[in-house]
Order: sequence, then C-alpha cells, then structure tokens
Amino acid sequence: MKLQYVKPASVWTEALPIGNGRLGAMIYSGVERETISLNEDTLWSGYPRDWNNPSARDALPAIRELIRQGRYSEADQLGRKMMGPYTESYLPFGDLCLRFDHGGVFHSYRRTLDIAKAVQRTEYLIGEVSYTRECFASSPDQMIALRLTSSTPGALNFHAHLESPLRYTVKTEENMYSMSGFAPERVEPSYVSSDRPIRYGDPEHTAAMAFEGRLAVAETDGRVTVDAAGIHVLDASEAVIYFTAATSFNGFDQIPGHRDGGDHPSAAAAAKATACMVGVRSHTWTELRERHINDYRSLYDRVSLRLGESLASGDMDTERRIEQFGARDPGLVELLFHYGRYLLISSSRPGTQAANLQGIWNASTRPPWSSNWTLNINAEMNYWPAEICNLAECHQPLLELIRSLSVNGSDTAAVHYGTRGWTVHHNTDIWAHTAPVGNYGDGDPSWALWPMGGIWLTQHLWEHYAFSGDEAYLRAVAYPIMKEASLFALDWLIENNEGHLVTSPSTSPEHKFRTSDGTAAISEGATMDISLIWELFTNCMEATNILGADEDFREELINKREQLLPLQVGRYGQLQEWSHDFEDEDVFHRHTSHLVGVYPGRQLSAEESPDLFAAARTSLERRGDESTGWSLGWRVALWSRFGDGNRALQLLNHMLRLVKDGESERYEHGGVYASLLGAHPPFQIDGNFAATAGIAEMLLQSHRSELMLLPALPDAWPEGEVRGLRARGGYEVNIRWKDGKLTEAEIMSRCDNMCSVDVGHGDLIAVYQGEARIPVQLSGRDVYSFAAEQGITYRLVRESAGESKT
Repeated sequence: MKLQYVKPASVWTEALPIGNGRLGAMIYSGVERETISLNEDTLWSGYPRDWNNPSARDALPAIRELIRQGRYSEADQLGRKMMGPYTESYLPFGDLCLRFDHGGVFHSYRRTLDIAKAVQRTEYLIGEVSYTRECFASSPDQMIALRLTSSTPGALNFHAHLESPLRYTVKTEENMYSMSGFAPERVEPSYVSSDRPIRYGDPEHTAAMAFEGRLAVAETDGRVTVDAAGIHVLDASEAVIYFTAATSFNGFDQIPGHRDGGDHPSAAAAAKATACMVGVRSHTWTELRERHINDYRSLYDRVSLRLGESLASGDMDTERRIEQFGARDPGLVELLFHYGRYLLISSSRPGTQAANLQGIWNASTRPPWSSNWTLNINAEMNYWPAEICNLAECHQPLLELIRSLSVNGSDTAAVHYGTRGWTVHHNTDIWAHTAPVGNYGDGDPSWALWPMGGIWLTQHLWEHYAFSGDEAYLRAVAYPIMKEASLFALDWLIENNEGHLVTSPSTSPEHKFRTSDGTAAISEGATMDISLIWELFTNCMEATNILGADEDFREELINKREQLLPLQVGRYGQLQEWSHDFEDEDVFHRHTSHLVGVYPGRQLSAEESPDLFAAARTSLERRGDESTGWSLGWRVALWSRFGDGNRALQLLNHMLRLVKDGESERYEHGGVYASLLGAHPPFQIDGNFAATAGIAEMLLQSHRSELMLLPALPDAWPEGEVRGLRARGGYEVNIRWKDGKLTEAEIMSRCDNMCSVDVGHGDLIAVYQGEARIPVQLSGRDVYSFAAEQGITYRLVRESAGESKT
C-alpha cells in the first residue's frame, strides 16, 4: 500500500499529501530545494456576517406565478433577486522551504507514501552519500515532523524557513523560528472577475483571522543557528524538524479578529502553536512516530481488501502504473480504495473541520470554487465512505458542520422564505453561510437557487444512526435537526395544478432544460427535490417509531409523503429530471441529480419500484461514461446499485486515467493525477472518496432490509476477500469469494436484530454460531434470515449442492 515515484514532484498535484485532520502538507520531495506546502483547516478568509437577503421573500410569490404560467426564463431572471453574497475561501498557510548545500546532481532517487502507516519518505544518493527524509502529520501530538539523515557524518547541511502568500512577519525566540500573519477580510471566488479579488483589513483592527506557525529543530548532532532567515543546521548526520500551527478561529459564529477590549487575536494563535510545540519537544522522534502510527492504524487497519494479483511489479512507479494498467490492475484498484480511506483519516478527525472540496490541501489564495463545501453533491460525497468503510469517527466533523448550519439556516429560512425549520443552499464556508450565493444577482440560478442542502445533509445524520444503532445519538442529536429540516420542507412544498405537492422554485443542480425561449433552470418539482424530501420524511418517520415520539408529526409526514409529486418516466424511457418532460440542455451532463433516490438514497429499487428503477438505469445510460472525476465516482456507485459490476469497473477504469496538471480543463474527461488525487479537473478530492465508496458498494449493500453480499462483483475479480466493512443495522462484515461466488462470510452484530442476508446466487448457505449450525428462514431463492445477538459473530458458509435447504 504505497505510492512510489522515481523523480521529485514538479507541480503541486504530483506532491504527496499527509495530514492529521487539522494540519495538512503536500510534499514535493525536491533534492537541492524542498517545498512542503502547508495548511491549517481553520484558516479561512472573512468572519461571520449577515448574508441573508430580505428581498428574496418579496420576490417569491411572483416567481412561483411565473413558473405556474410556464414563463421559465422570466422566473430565472427574477430569481436573481433572491441571492446573497458569495462564501469566503479556504486559504493556504504557506510553505516550509528547505535548501540543501549538497547540490542537485543525484541518483538512485525514490519517494514513497506508505498509506498503511501514513508516513512519507524520500531517499537519494549524492555521490556515495545516502540522504533520507521521513515525514508524518501526527494527530495525537498535533504537529508535522520531518527527520533528515545522511549516511556520512557531517554531510547533512540545510537551511529551513517558512513563507506564506498571505501577509506575514517572522521572528525568532527560544531557538524557535515563527511566522505570524493574518487572513484577508474578503476573497472573491476564483470564477469571479473583480478589481479587488483579495481585500485585507488594517492589521491592528482587522476582524479577520490571525495565524501563527512555529519551527524547531531537535535530535541533531550538528550545529544549529536560528535567525531572521530561518533555521540553519550544519555538519550534521541527522536532525528532526517539528512544525506546529494555529489560528485565532474560535467558532463559526465568533469574530476571529480584533474586538474592542480583548487581547489581540495573534496572541491566541501564538499560544496554541506554542503549547503544541512544548508538548512535542518533551518526546523523542521514535516515541512520536510510534504514537502517530498506532493512532493512525487504529483506524486504517479496520478494513482490508484483496481483489487479485497485481499486474505491476512491487517497485513500479505509480505514475507509470496508472498509465499502463488503470483498473485492469486489481492491486491499483485496491490502492485507490485504501487511498480514499487514507485521505479521509488524514483530513477529517473528531474536533477538526469537515473535509472541503480539496480535503485540507490547498496552495491557492483563490482556489477553485473557493475550496469551500459545495452541498449539491460534493460535501456529501466526501463522506459516503465514512460509515461503510468503518470510519464513523471521521464522519463527526461533517455532523458538527450540519449542526452549525442548522443554527444559521433557521434565520435564512425565516428571512428568505418565511418558513419554519432551517435551510442551506449549495455553498457554505467555515462561517456556516446558509443563503444562496451569487452576489445579489451575478450568479446563475442553476446553482445558486437550490434550498435543498440541509435536507440532503440530514441523510448523513440518519446514516450515522443507521450504521451504529445508537438510539441516544438519534434522540439527542440527529432527530431534532432532521425534524427541523422536515418543518422547512413542509412549509416549502406547495400544491401544483393537479393537487400534488411540489417545490417551487426548483432546480436540478447545475443543469438546465430547453424551452422555446432558450434554456432555463427554474421550474417546479425537480426530481431531486422530491426524492430528497421523500428520503427525509421516510427517515423521520422511522426515527419517530424507534424513539416512540411525535406520533402526530409522523402521521403528517406519512400524509404529505403520499401527496408528493410522483416520479415520472419520460419520452426516452428515462427517469424525468424535471416535473415536465423537458429536453436536457446537455444529455451527458456531469450531475446525475435525479438519480439520488438510487444512490445514496433508497427510494428506488428493482423490487419495490421496478419501472422507475429501470427508467433510472436508462437515464444513467443516456448520461454516458465520460465525465468529471467526481461524477465518475458517483456513477460507479450507481452502477453498483443497479447490480452491474462490469459497468462499475469500466467507470473505475475511466477514473484511473492519468491527468497532468494544466494539460486539460475539460469537464468531460476526469481522472487522477500522478499522486492519485482526483482530477475534476482541476483537483477535487470528492472523486477519491466516491471511488472508495463505490468499490465498497460493489461488495456490500445494506440500504434495503437485507445485507446484500457481492451485489455487483465484476467478472475481473473472480476471487478475493474484504474484511471490516460495516452495514446498516449495526453489523461488521467480512466476505470471501471464489469463482465469482461467496464461499464464506462473517457477520458480527453490534445490536440485537433479525439479520437478513441476500447471498445473490442461489447456492446453499449454512449459518454457524461458533461450531453450531443455527436455524434460518429462507425467503425466495437467496435471502437467509436469522436472529443475531449483540456482540456475536455469525459465519455463513456455502454448502455443497446436495445438502438440504431446510
């Protein structure tokens, strides 16, 4: 489980990521000059503001009337009056720069990222002297550590300093080198043209965030000096560098900068960074490395995967491996799967911010799409692997972001729409921005006017319960927020001319339809809206049953769900994307929003809605197999839900196409960079997370009433094993297969449940508790049910063809 290369990174997307959830680094592994690009997950522009637009509520009745009359282009134009300001941007912290005195003529070069230990290593020879560098980001000790060695005593000579694209100063104290600065008060999105795209406040009075980073050297046998130019280590054979950092962020609703009568915010950042450094320097490198690896592996080692023999040699360069094999190499698919888990562990830990569009790794002051949280697909997609891949703790930062959004979103719901509950639109930031963005009319309604973000996000609250069975969490945390989102949905829904409940105005994210007046975005009752509300109402109805609460509310949800506009099949046999059978602006569009009821939802299935399920498949066929990186990942999961493993693998092969930075900005051709990071292009991390979730979905599904084992196994993986996946209902599952069929499975139950398992191929199955065979109920050909007790592991074994099914 290593990424490995025979030359240094030449651009940021070739560098290798490390992270501890809060601190991130991209390591270039240069020889004469090394750059380590640094991030801290709370370093954002701006501060909390009032972004709500009272004119939105005034415009709402007129927009609904235009939609009712079929005047969609006019509704688009009027809809611009409902927009607020753009979100703020996630910012780079800066760079750790190292210059070595040994020159740049080298050989026997190798750089690796061991994702089983979360340790990056660089090795090369200059003459006969061997130089190594090893780097990791520790969660237990909240720092980044770099150890440098030379094989010859006295041959290690280097100079290290920090720099930043933000405004900063440097100083030295107590043998430490520090960099402090402050963020801009405003950063316009990269897609907006502005004469002042980045605006700073007065350094002594700015309300924006302060930051500080610190460097220190330890465990060296060389001479160390520290001055304004940095840290200098001479005549050494080894040295360890520690980096700590912090900001003055103290909550989504708190001003991070200057406040009258308070301490300067830089003092808070300095105190946090210093406290981390003091803690680090009380331990040895060996102790810190062991603590880091043990902490990381406590999460990473929960899941293992074997899909077949790798086609690549053990020392093959990863970039060449991607180019030569793609998904034809089972070992590369395994690496892609685990890399997504590695990235989630590295960018999302309890107490940190949620992983954003780029996880925690960003080098641009105006990053693509502000490197914020895009809620019409991308933020949700980041966390699709969290529960099924046994990383429930890593889900916590998103769940906490949802709580923050529910607070601010209640004001937006009231001001913009006059409703109860809470809402959030397609973009948010660290300040929990909830209004539609677009600079009060400059944005496009196709992405700005989408108030379904809160409704979709609550699916994550429910999933966290569904996989754990934690009723205390459901009662205290998840259900109250879900209920408030349902109240918004109830007030937002209106009756159409046929008496069905629809949303209005309504958009299918980032896609438009054709009319006689051109293309338009706004209509009523887009399929995605209806499906998301169906999912929310269903989850709330189940929650009230489990909790024995809110019976009257449950009855209201049941009645309103029945009144929702029925999903429809269009002229091409496709699931309609809108309430009318409009022509697509782009039949190959990257978003597959109207299929959300297939994945990640559970509204549509072959058993309960065969016609709509078949129409959804036709829609996916029409979309085609070429798209952006993240969209390809979603399609892997969708084809898995349709039970077509070969098609899912074909999409994985498209994902594992090499994209080189700057070579292509075409939306229709996604893939991965040499670092295996997802290429939209440009870089977005959601493709990595979607790939991991999609591969898991090929092997295990639990969105229906039973566990489905190997539901979308491709022919190219005839033999293999996966261990440690989780299923809804509180199960942990291990699966082994041979000749494309289940041979054995182990199911450990964390709750007392009736467990139903669909083995999917009609063979005879025996269920054992220990050595004792237990009775089962057989439904149809393939579904075996048995009483599962908490804490017990059950073993399912394929029997010989002659045995009885009784």
